[in-house]
Amino acid sequence: MSREPTLDELIGDDTTGEERQRLQRVHEQLLDAGPPPELTPKLEAGPTLGTTMGKRRRSRPRALLLIAAALAIFLVFFGGYGVGNHGGGTTKSTVVSMELEGTRLVPHAAGALRVWSSRDGSNWPMTLSVSGLPKLPPRNYYEVYLFRHGKILGSCGAFSVGGTGASDVTVTLTSPYPLEQGDSWVVTRPGPGGTEPGQMVLRPVQA
Repeated sequence: MSREPTLDELIGDDTTGEERQRLQRVHEQLLDAGPPPELTPKLEAGPTLGTTMGKRRRSRPRALLLIAAALAIFLVFFGGYGVGNHGGGTTKSTVVSMELEGTRLVPHAAGALRVWSSRDGSNWPMTLSVSGLPKLPPRNYYEVYLFRHGKILGSCGAFSVGGTGASDVTVTLTSPYPLEQGDSWVVTRPGPGGTEPGQMVLRPVQA
């Protein structure tokens, strides 16, 4: 029967103090635990080709699940990125939506105005689509005004209509005024002698 080596035989006299006491305790615990059990002949022989191929086949469903999960994350991330960056980096939502009708000056004209969410809370992008407005003389333009409490407050931009007759036009404008409940917009054309705000040609549809 072979004798187990002592701690002195294993590490010599270099280690002293608390470190040596700790090693002594570990050495004694290892002696009490005894040698590990012997391997069975099957484990000692190692994995066979059949065992390895079987494990590979069982791992395929898990690999497919991981791929599917990664694809789902990719679609959610880039789908959200595309929505979040629509219209220049922010999600565009409609703040105001209204239909416009022609006044007695152009009774067959019509329009639709959309005010979109603002990035800075001060400048509000607008999209205006109109139809039935005639072409104006050179250097004359239609003007879009913010209308509040029954009065014209300020201009949100101008546009022109081309062609020989009434044409459909869509323009992008900006309202640089803080919005209030009940705000609306009207479209005018220059008055006699080019006076502004001129004559109203489109106004909100009356309920």
